[in-house]
Amino acid sequence: MFEGKNALVLGVANKRSIAWAIAKRLSDGGAQLAFTFQGERIEKGVRELAESVSSPLVTELDVRDDAAIERVFGEVSGVFDGKLDILVHSVAFAAAEDLEGRFTDTPRDRFWMALDVSAYSLVATARAAEPLLAAAGGGSIVTMTYLGGERAVPHYNVMGVAKATLDSAVQYLAWDLGEKNIRVNAVSAGPVRTLAARSIAGFPTMESIVEERAPLHRHIGADDVAAGAAYLLSDDAKNVTGTTLYVDAGYHAMGM
Repeated sequence: MFEGKNALVLGVANKRSIAWAIAKRLSDGGAQLAFTFQGERIEKGVRELAESVSSPLVTELDVRDDAAIERVFGEVSGVFDGKLDILVHSVAFAAAEDLEGRFTDTPRDRFWMALDVSAYSLVATARAAEPLLAAAGGGSIVTMTYLGGERAVPHYNVMGVAKATLDSAVQYLAWDLGEKNIRVNAVSAGPVRTLAARSIAGFPTMESIVEERAPLHRHIGADDVAAGAAYLLSDDAKNVTGTTLYVDAGYHAMGM
């Protein structure tokens, strides 16, 4: 499905990451992948995963640093001959203490940090990717969102506000980039057992409620999310943009 495609994957942290599940599916479909990582703590693990799919580029990226974004996309242009077909944005961050107490108590600096990393980073990286995607005749961008951006989810707090911002950014980017045949979509996943999810207070309760009340009564795994993302990134979805695809066993459709 992705033979001859070049993809940049942002946000792989470890083998349990949703971003890695997506990357693996892209690689299995024939895509050539480049990766970024954030910080020395996870560098070794990301490099090992990238090596397993013969990645030509693994590079550090702080999405709050515009100069770093420019550098990374210059490197991507170099290894992919100036063209990019796919951008996977799986980047989000909020301080752990802001996912425990009341949203009301979120301090100003950490509020803006969560929105900068979790939402503006999509805008910044989409802008940097635009000329490479256009040079390829168009392409696809997918980001990861969550129902907590549409409804209040206890303890999701400032991350929910960041996801609401991200959801709106997807729609505006879809409009701006559509004239260049660049599609922008989001996948809204149900609770997935990633290391990042463990930082959310009450995550096991969230997971059990979804499994109990979702129409399909199923656990959602990273591979399920990757399958949805792969559809949006593929040519099968050539007329799908500005859209959120829910991979949550139908939980989003329920009122109670």
